[in-house]
Amino acid sequence: MLLLILRLTLAFVATVVVIVAVLAVVPPPLTAFMVEDSIHRGGWIDYRWTSHTGIAPLCLVAMVAAEDQRFAEHSGFDFQAIESAAKHNSRGGSVRGASTISQQVAKNLFLWPDRSWLRKALEAPLTVIVEKIWTKRRILDVYANVAELGDGIYGIGAASRHYFSKTPGQLTAPECALLAAVLPDPESFRADAPSPFVRHRQQWILRQMDALGGTAWLRRINASPPASGPP
Repeated sequence: MLLLILRLTLAFVATVVVIVAVLAVVPPPLTAFMVEDSIHRGGWIDYRWTSHTGIAPLCLVAMVAAEDQRFAEHSGFDFQAIESAAKHNSRGGSVRGASTISQQVAKNLFLWPDRSWLRKALEAPLTVIVEKIWTKRRILDVYANVAELGDGIYGIGAASRHYFSKTPGQLTAPECALLAAVLPDPESFRADAPSPFVRHRQQWILRQMDALGGTAWLRRINASPPASGPP
């Protein structure tokens, strides 16, 4: 029995490694999150892949400013954020997460959205595999393309056209920050009818983008050429 479990585990890991290696150069056709969501919606989601050259650089900076400001430094896990979140959550009240962009990409591609210990246990090795095989730029590009940015709206390509009738390369800094502002809860926060909280978060993200150095920040993860899918 133990040998069977070991073989199944090794087969699973090998399969994931192959898939992640393929996705280093090929756009994901769908993610696990999209499949689950489309089932609930009767088949409808809006997802459009955009190559790294077609996304306004400020939108990538906005997502980092909003979700994972130590993205360039960590290797998949932000232990400072984990410690801070654990202290905050131990006091009760609202629950604060500490997932990095790398963890969110691994989760969105392969797993499901609940907070179970099983999902977390699977998320950790998947994150390591993604970090080992992909460049930081590829991770960020995929995140920008598969993150849910509205109710059934996935990725910067779909969101930019749905909310602003623009291509992702035409978005302004405030528009990028507004999309990033809904990331924590895209089914409740709305870019087309932003609440005062979302507007406040948008302004905070704009300040954080400036603090990071704007588009100059991207040089930190562009040392190696990004692997990217077709336009």
